[in-house]
Amino acid sequence: MDPAALRAQAHRILRDATIPELPNHYSGKVRDNYDLPDGRRVIIATDRLSAFDRILCAVPFKGQVLTQTARYWFEKTRDICPNHVLEYPDPNVVIGQRLEILPVEIVVRGYLAGTTGTSILTLYKAGQREMYGTRLPDGMRDNEKLPTPIITPTSKAFDGGHDEPLTPAEILERKLLTEAQWQQLSEYALALFARGQAMAAERGLILADTKYEFGTDPQGRIVLADEIHTPDSSRYWKAASFAARFEAGEKPESFDKDFVRSWVAARCDPYNDPIPEIPEEMLLQTAAVYVEAFETITGQRFEPDTRGETVLERIRSNLSPLFTR
Repeated sequence: MDPAALRAQAHRILRDATIPELPNHYSGKVRDNYDLPDGRRVIIATDRLSAFDRILCAVPFKGQVLTQTARYWFEKTRDICPNHVLEYPDPNVVIGQRLEILPVEIVVRGYLAGTTGTSILTLYKAGQREMYGTRLPDGMRDNEKLPTPIITPTSKAFDGGHDEPLTPAEILERKLLTEAQWQQLSEYALALFARGQAMAAERGLILADTKYEFGTDPQGRIVLADEIHTPDSSRYWKAASFAARFEAGEKPESFDKDFVRSWVAARCDPYNDPIPEIPEEMLLQTAAVYVEAFETITGQRFEPDTRGETVLERIRSNLSPLFTR
């Protein structure tokens, strides 16, 4: 997308997607959801950017980028695993089948990377070698490729608590999943990751790790939900510079979207203080990274949908057939 075109359309931001005519509204950090009486769920991706357990700002086009990137991957992986998608009535909206979300979050990792307390690099640096039911060898370096991709499951904290690392044995002992469910989920996750890595490589990218969320439909079938292989749910590195940076002990080149997070953290206690006003140039810079990520990952040109006076007006128009009378 041309930088001038991005700047010209940057006022079209979707901060809130409250639509009173739709029932059963639930607002998450990034998405607004509506549960229809017939078992469908309307999921609207806003442009909100979340960090430090709060909303920091809104980034132009972020919602459309995430929805359309996930759409690309849902369509490219439907032969591997059933997913929740029913239709896309708007570039920011997916209508999916409502699922019973499984209480285990799945992250598949191909490299020794990460910064959170549950990441394998953090645990490895703390001296752990046995983690998530897997033993890693001694002597590994930051961002080194693992002998084989591994699944690192965590408990899914529905009540706002913190996720906890799990082993497959603990998942079964706690009856979070049945043995058959864990087996099926593991097969799906590793196959999806393998497809993602192979296709990313064709685009000059390394898919280092990614998060998946699964649920069950009324028949008990395991179905992929939420999003897949987006810039928010996945860690992508640029393959051309990876080897040289790894040998030099440098961080891999990535789609660095953390300008806002770093800027805020340098100026206040982001968990407790009021958030200072974030400069427009920083928001535009972040928007450009999201657009670059979409275009590099999919090989498609990003075309912002400029119909309607505002993004919300466009979405309301496209969803009006669903309005309750």
